Amino acid sequence: MYAIIETGGKQIKVEEGQAIYVEKLNGEQGETVTFDKVLFVGGENVQVGSPTVEGATVTAKVEKQGRAKKIVVFKYKAKKNYRKKQGHRQPYTKVVIEKINA
Repeated sequence: MYAIIETGGKQIKVEEGQAIYVEKLNGEQGETVTFDKVLFVGGENVQVGSPTVEGATVTAKVEKQGRAKKIVVFKYKAKKNYRKKQGHRQPYTKVVIEKINA
């Protein structure tokens, strides 16, 4: 059984036991989070939401909070001596899918 959930403005296909990286969620390591925006549940009986599946939830356990590798944002305008260098590290949450309730 698998499901498609929406979190952090993105849609992610998940299965039980899978570890995924999502946009930062509130919650400490070891806590349980619930995703209510389930768009699709697949398997033996398929359920398609409009826009979400009624009563379907996905529970997951927070494995770790972290920040991704640094990226460099470099802006410049040719021939105008304008240069701006900036770094960014995106925060993320690693969760392990425990149960798909449909």
